Amino acid sequence: MGESTSGAGPGARDHTVVHLMRHGEVHNPTGVLYGRLDGFHLSELGREMADLVAHHLAANDITHVVASPLERAQETAAPIAAGHDVQIVTDERVIESANRFEGSAVGARDLLHPRNWHLFRDVRTPSWGEPYEEIATRMLAAIADARTAARGHEAVVVSHQLPVWTVRNKLVGHRLWHDPRRRECTLASLTSLTFEGDDLASVAYSEPAVSLLARASRSVGA
Repeated sequence: MGESTSGAGPGARDHTVVHLMRHGEVHNPTGVLYGRLDGFHLSELGREMADLVAHHLAANDITHVVASPLERAQETAAPIAAGHDVQIVTDERVIESANRFEGSAVGARDLLHPRNWHLFRDVRTPSWGEPYEEIATRMLAAIADARTAARGHEAVVVSHQLPVWTVRNKLVGHRLWHDPRRRECTLASLTSLTFEGDDLASVAYSEPAVSLLARASRSVGA
């Protein structure tokens, strides 16, 4: 998989895979919604997850590794990049979404408090954070550049749960607003986009670190 088909004959097209990876578990003892805040690094378990996925991808034809500028994404990408002898390309477009609750320990009581009601006036946009359409647009642009850079091979883009889930919904034609509890995007998971030329041929989802998920914290984060 990932071998270029260019030159194979008339009409042949490149076969390129872009893996969208969510970062591993974060050390977050106070349980805050850390969003885009600095200083939130992978936990020991998160580093295990990153190493496990790097091992899982060791035989893949990865020629390009991209990561969000946030520490947890950079640290998740590091063993994959090292294993394939490539540098990490930092891309602001795959950063976590902006959120008005960032920095707070958010529970159901906080969400239902009258002072926050104005933030939920439009769940389809959403009104409490970066619009879903804007998230999808920036992620699509980053994916297009990663696909170009890895043409005929594979790329890994380490991002965050909401951006990955939003762009996946956009690519498969689903609505962007959703119940966050129903996202199929666990820690260190891979959403793999296979392109034939510039056309999306398939979307696959896998959890290489599934054996570690039971040990993960249930605290909020992103």
